[in-house]
Amino acid sequence: MNPTAHSEPNASPGSPEKIRVIIADDHPIVRDGLKKLLSLEDDMEVVAVASDGREVLEQAAQHKPDIILLDLRMPNLDGISTLQALQQRGSEAKVIILTASEDKNEFVQVMKLGARGIVLKQTASELIVKSIRKVNAGEIWLDSQTTAAVMRQFAAATAETQPVQGRVRERSPLSAREREIVMLVAQGYKNKEMAEKMFISEQTVKNHLHNIFDKLGVSDRLELALYAIHKGLHLPDSER
Repeated sequence: MNPTAHSEPNASPGSPEKIRVIIADDHPIVRDGLKKLLSLEDDMEVVAVASDGREVLEQAAQHKPDIILLDLRMPNLDGISTLQALQQRGSEAKVIILTASEDKNEFVQVMKLGARGIVLKQTASELIVKSIRKVNAGEIWLDSQTTAAVMRQFAAATAETQPVQGRVRERSPLSAREREIVMLVAQGYKNKEMAEKMFISEQTVKNHLHNIFDKLGVSDRLELALYAIHKGLHLPDSER
């Protein structure tokens, strides 16, 4: 195994209160910088680092991390192929793409492959830390410009596959209950969790989601979450 991929000697498999993170990047200076940054956070623990995709898969299988910070440009197995492999293996780790690229088609691809966030390498360090906490809590993390760009790509792809019908977003306004469901989807809640939180049946949640998809012209939960973030619907009314 390449010496740049290794377990952290002080990593403790216990400590459930800490967010367990793997850092994957082929540049030592990036790995070291991120490791030092996260070591300052009381609720985070870097359990391993990796310099290519194959090492990511090995480390993920061994350490069962909560979060993987994954570079897209890596040797042997690039970030997109690694993401696909993690998905095929049923990894429960939430992946945040760490990239210098601004290829919006690539952003759409990684989100569809299950990435939960995209962080540009030029992002301020405090936002990288915040993204880890938010994604670990079940939310999607994208900055406003990236979200808007990804939504445009989704819309363009839909127009190509459904050129006749087209899709008119927000054909009719959402009800208060539907807006609440949109907010919870964007915050990472699953159907069962939403049903329990809202004191309704899981089938009622599914019915609401069907109506929301139709009203907003979105095709799945990911697109709904991205749309919600883009429009600010993921925040309580008091914070909009």
